[in-house]
Amino acid sequence: MILPLDLLIEYQGNIYELTCAAIRRAYQITITGDEEIQQNQGKVVPTAIKQILTKKVVFQLEE
Repeated sequence: MILPLDLLIEYQGNIYELTCAAIRRAYQITITGDEEIQQNQGKVVPTAIKQILTKKVVFQLEE
C-alpha cells in the first residue's frame, strides 16, 4: 500500500498543516518529478503524504 495508514492514524500534529504540506509537496513532485512516482504507479498525492509522514520531506510553516 502506498499510504502508510498506521502513521496517518498515529499523527499527532495539526492535520490542516499536514494537508497544506501534502498539497505543496504534490505540486513539487508534479513539476520536478521523483523516483518514487514510478514505484507508486504515478500516484502523486499518496506519494507526497507518505514522504511527509515518513520524514523523507520535512515541512516548516512560514509566517
